Amino acid sequence: MKRIKLGMLFAWVLTLLLVGAPLHAQEGGTADMEKSGEQAMAVAKRMAEFLSKAQSFSVTVDTGFDVVQDSGQKIEFGEIRNIVLRRPDHLRIDETKRNGVKGGMMFDGKDLVVFNLKANVYATDARTDKPGTVDEAIAHFINDLDMRLPLAELVDSNLPKMLEAGVREAAYVEQSQIAGVPCDHIALRGKKADLQLWVAQGDQPLPCRLVITYTREDGRPQYWAQFSDWNLSPKAPNSLFVFTPPKGAVKIAFSPRMIQPVGTGMKEGK
Repeated sequence: MKRIKLGMLFAWVLTLLLVGAPLHAQEGGTADMEKSGEQAMAVAKRMAEFLSKAQSFSVTVDTGFDVVQDSGQKIEFGEIRNIVLRRPDHLRIDETKRNGVKGGMMFDGKDLVVFNLKANVYATDARTDKPGTVDEAIAHFINDLDMRLPLAELVDSNLPKMLEAGVREAAYVEQSQIAGVPCDHIALRGKKADLQLWVAQGDQPLPCRLVITYTREDGRPQYWAQFSDWNLSPKAPNSLFVFTPPKGAVKIAFSPRMIQPVGTGMKEGK
């Protein structure tokens, strides 16, 4: 059975874009469907523009994802990710998996660092010869170093263009609430997956929840993310983005398996 490569989950979500609308959203005439699609895209674009223009933010993301076993059974794994972004060139992501393994990544405009606290190892990729932006660092991290970074598109300033290029179908589902926050629930569809988004109403159209269904994968596995504690003016001094190796930590080469959980006994996504 193929393993699901989660390193590009959010990249797939918004660059390949993707979600079937509920049946009731598809009922009605062509004019109604067009109006629903236009309304959904307006919500999605507003969210994308808002995030891409934010000069800084922090957010906590509780995620879960299915991994289809060789038997066909779906097993859910998950993690909590704390993200701090300070444009144009600072990013920190701390990750705690459900089995307790802690790790993450940092970028300070020059050095890109990934660490695993359980294994007490870390890897660095110095960019002193070519300092770059968060966008460039993420592209290098995923494409060149072959590392996983769920929700990468969330911090990419090109999000609006990626969204517009990837969506093939869209539908407005309903007004609803996520954790007490009034939201617009929309459905988007692309070539390889379906995406549902719940976007906060009001003057801060932030994502509150997303669910991805990988329609071309065996078993149609899902990935979901619940967003909380959004802060558009977080305290983010330079020191927050500098990694200090713990005592006894070993520096190793970048490896896609470096930050994976250990000993689950189940096949897990990358």
